[in-house]
Amino acid sequence: MSSVIEVKVPDIGDYQNLPVIEVVVKIGDTVDKDDPLITLESDNMMIEVPSSAAGMIKEIKTKVGDNVSEGSLILVLDALDATPVSTYSGQLS
Repeated sequence: MSSVIEVKVPDIGDYQNLPVIEVVVKIGDTVDKDDPLITLESDNMMIEVPSSAAGMIKEIKTKVGDNVSEGSLILVLDALDATPVSTYSGQLS
């Protein structure tokens, strides 16, 4: 079972309108929680923005050259649910 999650830029301090200098993933890629998604630049420092969940990239909503701030939509992720779909509860004879 899966669910769709909108992945947004997390709290990055007082920074606003940071340019996206790299999009690390593409549609169809599978990512783990904390894998880098995009790279931002601020004051000659690069900031990698990680995924907030594991899953498959469904849509990318930002591109190189866009400016983003906390709360900006990065991408849509088809998140993988770790709960099993069904479990066997009977006894073996």
